Amino acid sequence: MADPKGFLKTRERELPARRPVALRLMDWKEVYEQGDAATLRRQAGRCMDCGIPFCHQGCPLGNLIPEWNDLMRRGEGREAIERLHATNNFPEFTGRLCPAPCESSCVLGINQPPVTIKQVEVSIIDQAWGNDWVQPHPPERLTGKTVAVVGSGPAGLAAAQQLTRAGHTVAVFERDDRIGGLLRYGIPDFKMEKRVLELRLKQMQAEGTRFRAGVNIGVDISWSDLRARYDAVVVATGATVPRDLPIPGRDLAGVHFAMEYLVEQNRAVAGDQVVDQIKAEGKHVVVLGGGDTGADCIGTAHRQKALSVTNLAIGKQPPVERPDHQPWPTTPTLFEVQSAHEEGGERVYLASTVEFLSNDVGEVRAIRVAETEYLDGRRVPKSGTEREIPADLVLLALGFTGPEQQDLEAQLAVPFDGTLPTRGDNYETQHPGVFVAGDAGRGQSLIVWAIAEGRAAAAEVDRFLEGDTLLPAPVRPSDRSLAL
Repeated sequence: MADPKGFLKTRERELPARRPVALRLMDWKEVYEQGDAATLRRQAGRCMDCGIPFCHQGCPLGNLIPEWNDLMRRGEGREAIERLHATNNFPEFTGRLCPAPCESSCVLGINQPPVTIKQVEVSIIDQAWGNDWVQPHPPERLTGKTVAVVGSGPAGLAAAQQLTRAGHTVAVFERDDRIGGLLRYGIPDFKMEKRVLELRLKQMQAEGTRFRAGVNIGVDISWSDLRARYDAVVVATGATVPRDLPIPGRDLAGVHFAMEYLVEQNRAVAGDQVVDQIKAEGKHVVVLGGGDTGADCIGTAHRQKALSVTNLAIGKQPPVERPDHQPWPTTPTLFEVQSAHEEGGERVYLASTVEFLSNDVGEVRAIRVAETEYLDGRRVPKSGTEREIPADLVLLALGFTGPEQQDLEAQLAVPFDGTLPTRGDNYETQHPGVFVAGDAGRGQSLIVWAIAEGRAAAAEVDRFLEGDTLLPAPVRPSDRSLAL
């Protein structure tokens, strides 16, 4: 695969440049500049003939990475997109949003910077869209069976596309006014412009998938009625319940969940009129949580012209190099500088938030924080280290606990194990014909896991309806060893 001496001739890892900070803060466009073909071929050529491609293990989708790296090195983009689409319905999403656990498993990464797998991937699909190589694939015949997919994020869309291509009549239900789930309203345009999503939805519609936006299952249609109307139901609602921080002052004006803030700005970018929009302009903004959602809030606050942005994380700052206890080919926890972090602000680690402080009219004015110390494995505020940080807007980006369960449990009697619905290795719940895929079943996870579970659940739905299936099933719910 690829150039057998490529990793010796090209030892540097090259990525497209990010647009200048001062320029990109003036708009909501994606931050990366267009890469050149020569650099892409050199980087794809660094993929080794390693014998055992551990990048397959690192990717829940099992992407055929060495194969499409070699094809891109040779300039055979059309063949490359065929190999990429063989395992991944939406490489334009993963190529922009996935943290690339495949790169952590790259054999070259043992003693050199790993291959730029994610960049090669997104270049393949962008080239394919640009050359009109991505075409609809409607089924050759219809089975007469119907499937309802609830939720239009990556898991729901992947399941829907697979089942449509298998010949089933598929309707995707979304409670928001537009299709896309968190891809639509949770991801800022500077990470993925919505034109990318629209291209794929147009292809799916041409294949026969039906989209039903603005329909809240459990309210507009009960779960039990939905199950009665369709031969099978796929629950792909995501893990949308945010993790809260119940400390004094939590109810003050100006303290919001991150997703409230991001959704409103995404609607504004789409051209909607957002009444009383949460805005950072002229404010001291504090973001709690050091993950991707926190970084999205940081980038959004900068574009809204925040006076200052401070990012607090309760734990220790991760190392810049792979630690000994996370050896190759596992996915290490490393200190990451995302595009939003380049744009300004302060990142503070070992910061425990103790209290939100109020002004005279019930609005947050500051946060009292203390240094984090570890006691018996617990992270607690260290007494005597308290200090105040000015805060006019506080955004809680502390992750998500699971899907909304009340209506699903009450109306369809789907049992839950804690915060997640109980399901078997075939993705089916104890209610026959009801399947759960993506974050709704496994909890907050990666986009690549959502697509993999959507594909796998589609295979099990097809088997349930037809007695057998030809659809691929890359992962099972019990597969926890990959890309954790």
